[in-house]
Amino acid sequence: MSPKRSIFEEVGNKAPAARATPKGNLIDARPRGARQAIRIWLIVLFALVVAMIGVGGATRLTDSGLSITEWRPVTGALPPMDEAAWAGEFAKYQATPQFALMNRGMTLAEFKGIYWWEWGHRQLGRTIGLVWAVGFLGFLATRRIPPGWVPRLLGIGVLGGLQGAIGWWMVSSGLVGDMTSVASYRLAVHLGLAFLILGFIAWYVLELGRSQAELLQARRLAEPKLFGTATGVLHLAFLQVLLGALVAGIDAGRGFTDWPLMGGQVLPPDPFALSPLWRNFFEDPGLVQFMHRAVGYLVLVFGAVVAVLGRRSPQAATRMAFAWMGTWLLVQVGLGIVTLVHGAPMHLGLIHQMGAVVAFVLILRARFLARYPVVQSIRGSR
Repeated sequence: MSPKRSIFEEVGNKAPAARATPKGNLIDARPRGARQAIRIWLIVLFALVVAMIGVGGATRLTDSGLSITEWRPVTGALPPMDEAAWAGEFAKYQATPQFALMNRGMTLAEFKGIYWWEWGHRQLGRTIGLVWAVGFLGFLATRRIPPGWVPRLLGIGVLGGLQGAIGWWMVSSGLVGDMTSVASYRLAVHLGLAFLILGFIAWYVLELGRSQAELLQARRLAEPKLFGTATGVLHLAFLQVLLGALVAGIDAGRGFTDWPLMGGQVLPPDPFALSPLWRNFFEDPGLVQFMHRAVGYLVLVFGAVVAVLGRRSPQAATRMAFAWMGTWLLVQVGLGIVTLVHGAPMHLGLIHQMGAVVAFVLILRARFLARYPVVQSIRGSR
């Protein structure tokens, strides 16, 4: 007598096939290792861009940006190799308005000092481009880029190439007429794009630090209002970065060194002396410094309010991120005041600029955690 069959069992001569056991985490099965490798590559790019911002600030503060008068993306990687080559580079610089109006007594040895700053700045830009190209093409060739990430990573390279072109567009503005430095408008565009690139890289590093499944789960617990207010702080901070570039571009930070007033009054003397009127908001040193101060106060107050809102988050990591953001904004304003009252010397100017980088990244991180919170259990584990 044949064994009884279940009413749900298929009738046939063949034995039922073994069911395949479903595998978990299929969304990250292939990209997991690639995500970590790409993240490390982006962290290296992030560090290089931060260094680029610092070296760029030093190049501006030492008035070195016009020492190289040609844009040679490939052949310019090699510096002058003998005295004849140095003499040729010096002769080109001697034909610039900056030399004629500011540095007529400069010696070849002094010229080498400013040349190395600009050469180092450009060389660092080439290094960033090379690191990006090797990494991107390598991951692309081995098909290790997670789905949807090719346009993002390619976009970083496109922005980097655009930044190089804008850098020359900026430098060329100081080589004509009676210019003794680069145009402040172009300097603001150049620095603003650097922060934009830095912001994209930082955001991608944060995303790649967690699996796609974790991000999808965290997105369900996002705090839209907190994310929106953090976005507002980020935009206001970016505006402050652009104003800082205008201040550096026309040396506005050294015009009024008293605080909290300017020349003993709230508004600087004759803030609207230039014509047409709009030029004053970009070219009058007193008014530009006043705007930089005023927006700095706005960033601090707005950031403090948002930091307080962040304390209401149910996630400890989010609360801590917003606390760090608010604290550093206070530190950054303090650095700005110290830099101002000391007449904006180079070392304080660089510290203040790098402080802006820290503030920007901390705001971005708080914004990220408002959108992708790190969920903790009652015991405190993820």
